[in-house]
Amino acid sequence: MKAIRIILAGLTLWMGISVTALAQSGSMKTEKNSETVTNVTLNADLVVCGGGLAGVCAAVSAARHGANVVLVQDRPVLGGNASSEMRMGIVGVLHDEDVEAGILEELQLKNFYYNPLQRYTLWDDVIYSTVVSEPRIKLLLNTSVEDVVMAPDGRIAAVKAWNINAYTRYVINGKIFADCTGDGILRLSGARFRRGREFPEEFGEDKLQQGGDARTMGNSILLQLRKTTENHPFHAPEWAYHFTDADFDYDTPKSTIKGVKFNYKRLYPKNNNFWWIEFGGNLDTVFDAPDIQYELKRIAYGVWEYMKNHPDGRCKDYDLDWIGSLPGKRESTRFIGPHILTQHDVLSGGHFEDVVAYGGWTLDDHDPDAFHKKGRISVEYTTPRVFGIPFDCLYSVNVPNLMFAGRDISCTHMGLSATRVMATCALLGQAMGTGAALSVRYGEMPADVRKNHIAELQDMLEDDDCMLPYRWRKVSDLTLKAAGVPENLLNGIDRNRDDGDNGVWMNPGDETSVVYTWKKPVTLSGARLVFDSELKVRSKRMRKLEATTERAPMPSVMARGFHIDVMVKGSWQTVYSDSENILRLRKVSFAPVKASAMRLVIDSTWGAEQAHVFAFDAL
Repeated sequence: MKAIRIILAGLTLWMGISVTALAQSGSMKTEKNSETVTNVTLNADLVVCGGGLAGVCAAVSAARHGANVVLVQDRPVLGGNASSEMRMGIVGVLHDEDVEAGILEELQLKNFYYNPLQRYTLWDDVIYSTVVSEPRIKLLLNTSVEDVVMAPDGRIAAVKAWNINAYTRYVINGKIFADCTGDGILRLSGARFRRGREFPEEFGEDKLQQGGDARTMGNSILLQLRKTTENHPFHAPEWAYHFTDADFDYDTPKSTIKGVKFNYKRLYPKNNNFWWIEFGGNLDTVFDAPDIQYELKRIAYGVWEYMKNHPDGRCKDYDLDWIGSLPGKRESTRFIGPHILTQHDVLSGGHFEDVVAYGGWTLDDHDPDAFHKKGRISVEYTTPRVFGIPFDCLYSVNVPNLMFAGRDISCTHMGLSATRVMATCALLGQAMGTGAALSVRYGEMPADVRKNHIAELQDMLEDDDCMLPYRWRKVSDLTLKAAGVPENLLNGIDRNRDDGDNGVWMNPGDETSVVYTWKKPVTLSGARLVFDSELKVRSKRMRKLEATTERAPMPSVMARGFHIDVMVKGSWQTVYSDSENILRLRKVSFAPVKASAMRLVIDSTWGAEQAHVFAFDAL
């Protein structure tokens, strides 16, 4: 542990990571059973398996709500498909007003601040820093779950894991276990699950063209390009494919069906993320992973050789800067919960009583033949702007303390086609992690949280800046009782809407625009603020080109400096101030004080003449 602390001291540089974060929660027992292998036993309230965006958001949300968490990730970095190892773009809803917020927006804003040149390795460490800064999280990187230990009552008692770098075997005991691996490793518990495509008639899914098989959507390897002023031919390895025009000579008819789009291979460089270098849907995306990786490498090198050396010069201004080695997966295992999300749930908008998250991607079904299919390789069907996803999709129908988030939630193949994208997975992770924290708080299983505490869970998520469809956040009682509150700060809508701007615009230095007063002094101890971080579709997505020199700016209308004053016995006193705010959601606290008024003052913005504020709740 001393060596770990010394190494991590260097990480306090630009992120402000506390070394004490490595003291992390949970008891630890260590035994050396040989010269090379160490056995470690850990105890936690919540064990999260999988460190993609779903797992990260689950772990962070649970820890912030009081649970002691062990986060197990089998890779050296966090982020999953969004990490530097795979570099998939984070996508979700397709309308600006509905963009996902919560912990995902926090991560992306930190990335703009700490990593304005958008380098992927620094993005990895933005995610890493957020996790290790939580004192209740114990993070295990390079650690693979190998087995589960079951209790006599059918619950999971522990997981067994192996750290390939530290030659350490872990037994991790827990109360609640969460599978955010995508591949569903905790199905070793005997949890019910599905793989492949249902028969269309099973759920009446008419958008599913074929089914009743084990075929899935495939994996992708991405390429990243660099702008260049010189043009040199590219030579692919001997074992790569060597394509010619004949390999891409097929008709690409446009869809004539309203709301349907066919996707084809894009054989030009501009704004191309090469998602269509896809393979593996006809194989087992877990068991056959090495073969899939090799085939994708053969395709990727061959595609770039064809494009770069094409006589029409389409890529003369680009060089290949990076090629992935670890394929990004779309589909493998889906657990079964009390509700299975279907095509119909998505298309009807998902009006669920227990809604805890939402999606907004299309029904985007990729053909299992993928790259090797002539013509279209995916079909997209238009969906509502948002569709709700219920809590009943996030916990097991037969293993009482098993939860899940990400692309292995309870859904059909067609349901997955709309929920698998990473911004949606991040929301699912935050919802599941918050629900797990409630399970721990009340000493109940997830099904009991659904039965007894779903309204509390929904309120907590909205308070944490996770919009839930078809409802709005409850404003604090102190705010409702105050005079002088602008109407747009009373509606609980923490974002812009279609009918115009929401919230209030504030001039830096103006001490009179947002002032709350009470007839009699009230006890104040904090405030909840939401600043406008410019929620625009894909506006914070990592760039497709590597090594650009353009710096990503912080959202200009977001408050940079602000302070909060309270009036005590007729005079204003500053109780909180920040000169370098970088977040959209701020929950600030200060020593309780009896006051008759409270005001928010903006000191500076990130470039705009005015700051835009969606929420200022007195607490």
